[in-house]
Amino acid sequence: MPPPPWHYSGELLILEYRTDPAAVAELLPDGIELADEDPGAVAAIWADWQSCADTRAELLDPVRSQYKEMFFVVRCQYRDQLYSRCIYIWVDKDFALVRGYHQGYPKKLGSIHLTRPVTVGKAGPRLEPGGRFGATLAAGDRRLVDAEFEITRPSDHAGFVNALPMVHNRWVPRIESDGADALAEVVTMSGYDADIGRTFTGTFSLDFGASPVEELESIAPREYIGGYWREVGVSWNGGETLSRQSMEDIE
Repeated sequence: MPPPPWHYSGELLILEYRTDPAAVAELLPDGIELADEDPGAVAAIWADWQSCADTRAELLDPVRSQYKEMFFVVRCQYRDQLYSRCIYIWVDKDFALVRGYHQGYPKKLGSIHLTRPVTVGKAGPRLEPGGRFGATLAAGDRRLVDAEFEITRPSDHAGFVNALPMVHNRWVPRIESDGADALAEVVTMSGYDADIGRTFTGTFSLDFGASPVEELESIAPREYIGGYWREVGVSWNGGETLSRQSMEDIE
């Protein structure tokens, strides 16, 4: 990976819904609590990205710049501050996986697909009312998520669940496998130079599949909030450590 800053341009499908707040609480580590307002709100997000560092060299070798991801975001509180938090995330390229580990995202490899809008021909929807999109996630030989979305009108926003600075944990267990961590940090981050393109809202459906090694069914939708399609560009160049367990604490 080249050093940051890293720049991203892409299209996002954001499907917000409510689930059981107790299921969200089970996914939060010690010290991070449910949000006081709308604690069961979740955003299921598909993203089709093209990314690069300052040299832009990856753009001329597209296998190093293009990837897709699917992730789930909730809202939470840490030290009385409200944050967004990624509880699950899958990507389809190894460079995005490693980059996410540095940032604190719990990334895993998966198969992610998202209908692409078109401006010519009949092999795709237009970004206009009536445009219909499908999105899927598979991992571990199982189809985990299926979604459909239909644009109804333009929107001046893309929801509220993923609209805050992120709070992550960065963990690395000690090589002694004694239950202690060599790295244990709580970090926060957000992007800069955001460039928002066309944004639409619409109706959607969202269905989860079963897996012996995933827990998505516990956060299945109880109520739909809203669906959104957004074109976005953003850059990232580091974050802030909110707390760190020192080696002296471990010893």
